[in-house]
Amino acid sequence: MDDDEYIQRINKIERTIKDLQDQQRKIANKIKILTAEKEELQNQRGLDRIRKRKDHGEWVEKKFPWSDKLEKVLRETFKFEKFRSKQLAAINATLSKKDVLLLMPTGGGKSLVYQLPALVNNKMTLVVSPLISLIEDQLMTLKKLGIEAATLNASSSKEEKKKVHDALGKGPSNLKLLYVTPEWVAKSKLFMTYLQKCFDKGGLDRIVIDEVHCCSTWGHDFRPEYNHLGFFKTMFSGVPILGLTATATMNIMVDIQNMLSLQEALIITAPFNRPNLFYKVINKPSDKHECINIIEDIMMKKYKDQSGIIYTSTIKECEDLNNLLRERGVSVQLYHAQLESEAKKKIQERWMNNKYQAIIATIAFGMGIDKPDVRFVIHYTIPKSMEGYYQESGRAGRDGNKSSCILLFALSDFLRNVSMASSKVEEKNTKDILGYCIEVKRCRRAVIAEHFEDTWRETDCSKMCDNCKSPKNIQCYNVAPALKDISAIIEAASQKETKLTLMKLISAWFQIGTKELRLSGMKVPPCTREQAEHIVAFLIYKEFLSIDKGYTMYTTIAYIQNGVIKPEDTISMPYGRELGYRKLTDLTEKSSADEGPPSKKLKV
Repeated sequence: MDDDEYIQRINKIERTIKDLQDQQRKIANKIKILTAEKEELQNQRGLDRIRKRKDHGEWVEKKFPWSDKLEKVLRETFKFEKFRSKQLAAINATLSKKDVLLLMPTGGGKSLVYQLPALVNNKMTLVVSPLISLIEDQLMTLKKLGIEAATLNASSSKEEKKKVHDALGKGPSNLKLLYVTPEWVAKSKLFMTYLQKCFDKGGLDRIVIDEVHCCSTWGHDFRPEYNHLGFFKTMFSGVPILGLTATATMNIMVDIQNMLSLQEALIITAPFNRPNLFYKVINKPSDKHECINIIEDIMMKKYKDQSGIIYTSTIKECEDLNNLLRERGVSVQLYHAQLESEAKKKIQERWMNNKYQAIIATIAFGMGIDKPDVRFVIHYTIPKSMEGYYQESGRAGRDGNKSSCILLFALSDFLRNVSMASSKVEEKNTKDILGYCIEVKRCRRAVIAEHFEDTWRETDCSKMCDNCKSPKNIQCYNVAPALKDISAIIEAASQKETKLTLMKLISAWFQIGTKELRLSGMKVPPCTREQAEHIVAFLIYKEFLSIDKGYTMYTTIAYIQNGVIKPEDTISMPYGRELGYRKLTDLTEKSSADEGPPSKKLKV
């Protein structure tokens, strides 16, 4: 062949390759679309099955062979006169060898659901728990009750490991409860060998997965190590699995079922409502000392000499708040992940014994801590999810007495959470809690119930939230002019290749700060700076404004950008104080904010 023929054949092959590659891309794209559609249908099917499934009454009403023993152990060992909501149903189901997923509020008595059944048969219950501190707290309680329990973890001595391994090797033994972390399950082959021996000899009664929401990437406490627990169903056939959580939406429940192969598990949900908790949101002052005044007032006046928890987002906040309150003579102590284990243990014990009035903590503190008389939980910064907020605030009032859950809300804290979110799921979680914070009309409990798809009745609150106790004269305002001004500022800054933080945006809107960012001829908004931030928060929540992340060597920054909007002129924002914008006296007036997600790019 001459050179031209070579070139022609090479070109022909290249065209064929390109055609095949185009077909590959089309097929891959089609597979991607079909896979997403399949996953969506599977997810929807799972949701429908959960919603249709009833918390079967027979698990409470029917008499079982173990019923008399349960009542006796409940009274004599655990010193309770009766079961709480859904406890008995879950206990009877797990003793009947059913797989169970139990959603029960913080303080609802989840531990009893597996500890009591462990005393019915002469077998062992394996409990997978996420934190060693939580395990140690459980072991302390069980020791006081005279129940044989143990743990295995990296700090266990050789003697402790041998004792547990010997007990496992015997099959049925006096060891009733064995606590391990998911990391121990994943890494210790020797432990798994002995657990297999225990199973083979008929000594493994059930497997409990505490804080089971950690399995799900949708969950607020996702732990990769929980991914390894799906093998339990196949390795230990016939052994019932009991998953426990206080915080899981229906999407999370479907994810848990799929990951742990528990599609046929009985779903039991206790009501999310905690009637003794008072929910309140306070606008957080920009001045730190004003914030301290609010907290000091709560602790030294309303809840003087009563126990509480104050949550912060960062260790630095934890340390600063601790120093400022201690300077004022308030009895507090900090608690965060960087403290030595012994120091954390000592601080927790002193707080449990009321040596400190309150612990100032990051989320490293609180999971499973059983202090019944916590009278207040204050969130100094907005949490990262509704699940996190519900769980952390739920550590108040476990004794059933009235307690307060107070959240200090600042839009800047929300933006920081968004900037730190590492996935779309985490970003959605931050947005959900934003909706809770800016709600001025609806009952706080209604918002919580809606998030967790729980049944809600108006009588469930009894004026135990700020919106119900002191209902404001809510008016709806047309804030479309505000959005037009904000969008114009953002667009003008974008043309100058400048991105706007919240502070820069608000300053430009109020015609102060950097001159280059101000627009000539624009009027100062007819509201206070605090109200302006509420308007921006509302517009972000409704997606009329969006968040763009910027990255530096040291941090991530949240910039505010234009979002999307329908072409209607009216954007209705409910508010409980006078705003300088037009009131919408006809509440049936068409409002793009009330019609669902916006659809078109805003044109200024």
